[in-house]
Amino acid sequence: MRMSTKGRFAVNALIDLALRESGGPVALASISQRQQISLSYLEQLFSRLRQHGMVESTRGPGGGYTLGRSAEDISVAQIVGAVDETPNETSDEVRNLGLSKPLWQRLNTVMMEHMATISLHSLVQEQRAAGVDVEPRPAKRTMAPQVVAKPLRTTAPNSVFAFGRSFA
Repeated sequence: MRMSTKGRFAVNALIDLALRESGGPVALASISQRQQISLSYLEQLFSRLRQHGMVESTRGPGGGYTLGRSAEDISVAQIVGAVDETPNETSDEVRNLGLSKPLWQRLNTVMMEHMATISLHSLVQEQRAAGVDVEPRPAKRTMAPQVVAKPLRTTAPNSVFAFGRSFA
């Protein structure tokens, strides 16, 4: 069993999301920037997480993602299971295990059982205890009211003829 990049990135992204969701939906672009993960890669991961009910999306301005259920109800094993493809018995990865196949299967089982005991909530609490700085959500930009210019009133003549008439 190896912990894939998908699994690690998904766990990190969900910790980031859980730390910041109290301010409303969190944009994937902001998670991408903070975690240094490609936005398109995150979109793929969050699509799978959404299919498994771990996150919910909100469209439109101010939209983004929130947790689909409580952080206490999401385990690391569920996150990894949602984003990783489990190799089937006929895959090259499984066939090449040879005589050590039972060992790796037991290790995989033990690792998944252990990850099932770790909740997303506990990981978020660890981050908060470690002093991770969660910046406040930037204020929404509003448009300044347009100042309406009043038309300028002049008493000067507007043509040569009107200028000539002003002397008469």
